[in-house]
Amino acid sequence: MPRLLQSQRESLELAVTNYETHLTEVMPYLKSRGITEETARTFRLGYVKHPELGHEQFTNRIAIPYITPTGIVDIRFRSADATDTGPKYLSRPGAPTHIYNVKALGEDTDTLVVCEGEFDTIIATQARLNAVGLPGANNWKSFFVRLMSDFTRVVVLIDGDNAGREMGKHLAREVDNCVVVPMPDGMDVNDVYLQEGAEGLHKRVGT
Repeated sequence: MPRLLQSQRESLELAVTNYETHLTEVMPYLKSRGITEETARTFRLGYVKHPELGHEQFTNRIAIPYITPTGIVDIRFRSADATDTGPKYLSRPGAPTHIYNVKALGEDTDTLVVCEGEFDTIIATQARLNAVGLPGANNWKSFFVRLMSDFTRVVVLIDGDNAGREMGKHLAREVDNCVVVPMPDGMDVNDVYLQEGAEGLHKRVGT
């Protein structure tokens, strides 16, 4: 995977700094999904009110930066409109696939939780689970296995739908120490958190 140029990293940082200044405009929606302002600011979430050059198609979306120890490597954009019938998530054209919340890969713990998508990862982390996010089975990269090999347990929290089940099957084949835990039909991690709180997620993970 090609490394980002310094100028690209600076451009991504500039965009995130811009968008996070408008976070308050989207906090009512985030709170409705169970995300606190403290969590939103920890993950540097933002709102695309005044898009950077090339980001015009992401106007009025939530900006979700991919933060690594060396800086920001990507931004994805989520709809903040519950009535929007278009794609929930949009990516920058040509952007490679990354694991979300890579900080969790370096934590000194036996268990890694894998979620399907960024919002579920944010919620799981807020619930004090050590969580990363993957954007579906189709975006799995073979080297991801090495990144998870230091954990005794890799618990995959899959959505309660066909796409989630396919992701669970895929990871079960790829990761030796994998335990697949489905959410109830039609629900994801975020839905379970809203219904059952952090306790519901910890019960499913076994922590």
